[in-house]
Amino acid sequence: MIEPTTLLRALSDPTRLRICMLLLAHEELCVCELTGALDLAQPKVSRHLAILREARLVRDRRAGLWIHYRIHPDLPTWALDVLQGLGHGCQGRAPYVEDQTRLAEVDVEKKGCPA
Repeated sequence: MIEPTTLLRALSDPTRLRICMLLLAHEELCVCELTGALDLAQPKVSRHLAILREARLVRDRRAGLWIHYRIHPDLPTWALDVLQGLGHGCQGRAPYVEDQTRLAEVDVEKKGCPA
């Protein structure tokens, strides 16, 4: 079970908040989609995903060489409510709008991603 302080600590980093907002809007995204949407290097995105996974905010799924992430399905209702509230607050604001725009433009085939 996630503690409130763990949730807030994990979301206090702007990159991790951006990742969670993308995952909240999409059922599942692979690392290559997240790196394209965030316009950040894969090691940096992976490091932040590891922190989110350790906090039990996200869950990963391996598909061959690729790792796909989603919001953890076992999050307590209060934690999901916090994420959804943040999602509403981030709607229409930078950099979240730009992240969604870049995600729509990510050419996963070019990156060799099976998404």
